[in-house]
Amino acid sequence: MHHNPITITNLSYTYADGTQALTDINLSIRATERVALVGANGSGKSTLLLHFNGLLMAQTGNVVVGELPIKPQNLKAVRNFVGLVFQNPDDQLFMPTVWEDVTFGPLNQGLRGTALKERAIAGMQAVGLDTESYGPRNANNLSGGEKKRVAIAGVLAMKPQVLVLDEPSAQLDPRSRRQLIQLLNSLPLTQLIATHDLDLALELCDRTVVLAEGRIVYDGPTEQIMSDAELLQQYALEMPLSYSRPYCLISHAPVV
Repeated sequence: MHHNPITITNLSYTYADGTQALTDINLSIRATERVALVGANGSGKSTLLLHFNGLLMAQTGNVVVGELPIKPQNLKAVRNFVGLVFQNPDDQLFMPTVWEDVTFGPLNQGLRGTALKERAIAGMQAVGLDTESYGPRNANNLSGGEKKRVAIAGVLAMKPQVLVLDEPSAQLDPRSRRQLIQLLNSLPLTQLIATHDLDLALELCDRTVVLAEGRIVYDGPTEQIMSDAELLQQYALEMPLSYSRPYCLISHAPVV
């Protein structure tokens, strides 16, 4: 277990059209920590996530994952270490059956036979999907929540040490969202969760990093930022319902 599975120093990134997406990002994530990454659209969250497993390469600064700098020769090892779950499961699921989707990663890692089967079953069990009933199905015929779970199962089957999730609760109904929170809560992995769902962040993550216009503007306790309506508003974020509700009730109470 690495003490700091992810360390980013002075990372900046500019797209080909000249858009400065990230500016001087410094971030260190400790083992088994769950960190929320929040920010308005266009704040640079997705760009940052793509640096975690080398889908984007640092132009300036360094990204080190499990003591490996992200360089072309390390990409295979880095992608075994960091599992990235995309916002839209359809970007991740493309095989004819769920079983083939879940075994795709471990197959690429070189697993075969019983070892492969065990990994895939463990991945599906972790997300609460029965192998026999779900394995033969086509992911296109599943609900949004089920697809999301298949995508996570496929990543877990690769045995990563870090799980990076982009908007995991997007497009989920309340029950699927609750199941997802319970699932993420039960996984003993380092997790970085980019989300607009601040209630989910509050429930799962002790630490929150806020991005605004490609810079880190807050990195600290989740409770502190979530209860600061002014600061959230400044970064175009909505206060979590669990914080804003009591105030609504109080303000409408009759004056005694």
